[in-house]
Amino acid sequence: MCLSFPGRIVTVNGDYATVDYGENGGTRGNINVALVEAKAGDYVLVQGGLAIRVLSPDEAEESLKAWRMILEELQSPLAGARGIDD
Repeated sequence: MCLSFPGRIVTVNGDYATVDYGENGGTRGNINVALVEAKAGDYVLVQGGLAIRVLSPDEAEESLKAWRMILEELQSPLAGARGIDD
């Protein structure tokens, strides 16, 4: 299974960018943006270090909201009782 994460492009240098993943994800450089037409400030969907799609602000917020919910659930005290962290 492959997971894609939304992030906002901070800077672009050629085919690579630094992407901000928000509160818990921090920033990460060297994301390949060669497959998409993206600039600083755009939201992209990143999979395996490669930006695979530019997201609209609404799509990005919806995706970020879903990831926040997942992270909150994983940090819940009951997560271990439900076998989530096994």
